[in-house]
Amino acid sequence: MGDELNRGLEGIAVAETRLSYIDGEEGELIIGGFPLAELAGNATYEESVFLLLNDRLPTATELDEFRADLAARREIGSEVRDVLRRAAEADEPPMDALRMGVAAASLGTDVDSNESAAKRAVAVFPTVVATYWRYRQGEEPVSPREDLSHAANYLYMLNGEEPTDAAVRGLETYLNTVVDHGLNASTFTARVVVSTESDVVSAATAAVGTLKGPLHGGAPGPVLDMLREVADGDDPRAYVQAKFDAGERLMGFGHRVYRVRDPRAAVLSAAAESFYEESGDTEFFDTVQEFEDVAVEMLADHKPGRRLETNVEFYTAALLHGVGIPKDLFTTTFAISRVGGWMAHCLEQLADNRIIRPRSHYVGEKGRTWTPAEER
Repeated sequence: MGDELNRGLEGIAVAETRLSYIDGEEGELIIGGFPLAELAGNATYEESVFLLLNDRLPTATELDEFRADLAARREIGSEVRDVLRRAAEADEPPMDALRMGVAAASLGTDVDSNESAAKRAVAVFPTVVATYWRYRQGEEPVSPREDLSHAANYLYMLNGEEPTDAAVRGLETYLNTVVDHGLNASTFTARVVVSTESDVVSAATAAVGTLKGPLHGGAPGPVLDMLREVADGDDPRAYVQAKFDAGERLMGFGHRVYRVRDPRAAVLSAAAESFYEESGDTEFFDTVQEFEDVAVEMLADHKPGRRLETNVEFYTAALLHGVGIPKDLFTTTFAISRVGGWMAHCLEQLADNRIIRPRSHYVGEKGRTWTPAEER
């Protein structure tokens, strides 16, 4: 074994995958063989998940069957609702409620394979989130509808009203855009769990716990706060300069992998522009675009050579806010998308499994001798 230390496993390849490919230098993201822009703007979320699970797009008949299969798995039992009600009453964070709900959602289900459990996880995430949120607002949950698409049903369960076509298309584009992204922290966690031949529900709950961390999935909320401050009257240049002067990070810019503008930001920017134009609320989006231009310019001057370009979180905040997702649910909505990728990775890992077992460098003492407690 080599003695080289790679903190965070940076640059270490531990798996082969057909699910997604990232070129951080060129700003390229391929999902299931498709350039992101081609998939995200055309597919339904169900098509994206089918693609990841089966390595091809479904026929029209297969798509109808897959939609119906997922829709039939959306409902949760009274025991799960009780858990989510208690989580809402205790004001537990949404990601904690999602973790509890997903873990409990296997109660009373007839799941006979990892493939069935994976589809159940994808189907039930929106129901868990929406049920918790309704309870937190002091309202009764809205039951899922099998006649609505995955994206439309999520919006319907949150609000109790059928969403507009523009909102559904906007959310669908977002769900497709973030469904998979290489071996990120939560996806790696899911693969580690199933590599022990544990079950995919355990992998999903572990991945939710990983995504909860602010270094992974928690940034779009603060981005929206920033954009609202600027939209409410703050001068963009003055705002950015104040952040620099305070030594604070400017949220929504820079990425661990990408050295150019995040390709997901480009897709979500176009989707947000279409949504805001159709909804008639172009003033807020004009502010968003102006702020991006100012921030990128000032970052280049402030930190030359760092290449701090717009990342996915910036336009995630603008788009999800527009389609009606509450800020507190931004990260859980991320999970509603990414669970499709997690489950595909789990099944891929199990198809050619070897337990993931990295090593560490020991830096502690050696040769200590035992001293009885009374002599210490």
